[in-house]
Amino acid sequence: MAELNVDLVAADRKVWSGAAREVSAPSADGQIGILAGHTPLLAVLRPGTVKVSTAPGQVAVEARVTGGFVSVDGDVVTIVVDGIDEPSEAAHA
Repeated sequence: MAELNVDLVAADRKVWSGAAREVSAPSADGQIGILAGHTPLLAVLRPGTVKVSTAPGQVAVEARVTGGFVSVDGDVVTIVVDGIDEPSEAAHA
């Protein structure tokens, strides 16, 4: 199955970067699920939880964000957040 190239960044640091199978993010219009082959997208994020999964049932990153935006272009996903709680311990890559 095709993969996504994901970058999750905050204003002061790169939080996580790598290959993933699925991304879930809280957009202003509702929760977004992103898989490989997703149409191009630019969406504003609301406060909520961002999840990046590398395999079914395997979450690489799960963190609460305060807002920001998500961009999808091809299979490249860029998530830029205003503020982020420390990701779960299993999330550090």
